[in-house]
This record gives sequence, structure tokens and C-alpha cells, in this order.
Amino acid sequence: QVQLVESGGGLVQAGGSLRLSCARSGRTFSSFVMGWFRQAPGKEREFVAGISWSGDNTYYADSVKGRFTISRDNAKNTVYLQMNSLKPVDTAVYLCAATRDTRVPTRRYDYDYWGQGTQVTVSS
Repeated sequence: QVQLVESGGGLVQAGGSLRLSCARSGRTFSSFVMGWFRQAPGKEREFVAGISWSGDNTYYADSVKGRFTISRDNAKNTVYLQMNSLKPVDTAVYLCAATRDTRVPTRRYDYDYWGQGTQVTVSS
């Protein structure tokens, strides 16, 4: 059984920063590729960022490149999403996901486990 629990969401003004965390329990954390997705009301769930097992490879959606940074601490079984220069369009529920895939997929269907999500609201 793999459980993912996100934290760190909240309300922030445009231009501000937040750091999301995703704590994982269950099987060996380092064997999973991790990703962050987000879903705004009435919109499809979209890929935000992903990170390889080792943390050496990271991938980002074009909309967040240069503003968001994904990282992981395998000793703590935790993956992070540092979000800077936040914009109102970043408002969404942010979800953490894990996959046994050897690549870092960007499609939601390639991820095996999901957290419940944490709300991020950016005011203008």
C-alpha cells in the first residue's frame, strides 16, 4: 500500500511563494518516479513537474518553467514543489503522484498512486 499526503497549500498574493510537500508511506520511496499535477475548477488535470528516482532528472510544464522547482529527499520519503512568482492562473488543487515507470511521464494515466491534493489560491 502506498499513501501520499500533500501539505503546504494556502492563500498567497500574486508574486508570492509557497512550498508544497508530499510525504509518502509504504514501499521504498526511492523506487518511484514522482510528479505534481494540478486541477483547476472545470479544467482537466494537468502535469506540472516530475522528478526521477535519483532526483537527477526533472521536467516541467512550460507554464511553470523558471518559477517552480521540484525536488525530493529520499531519506525523508518526501517530494517538494517550490513555487515562486505565483500568478492567479496557478490557482488549483495540487496533487502528488507516484509511478513505477522508469521514465518521468507527463500523462496522468501513467501514474499509479495519487494523494488527495492541497488547495493553492493566488489572489491578484
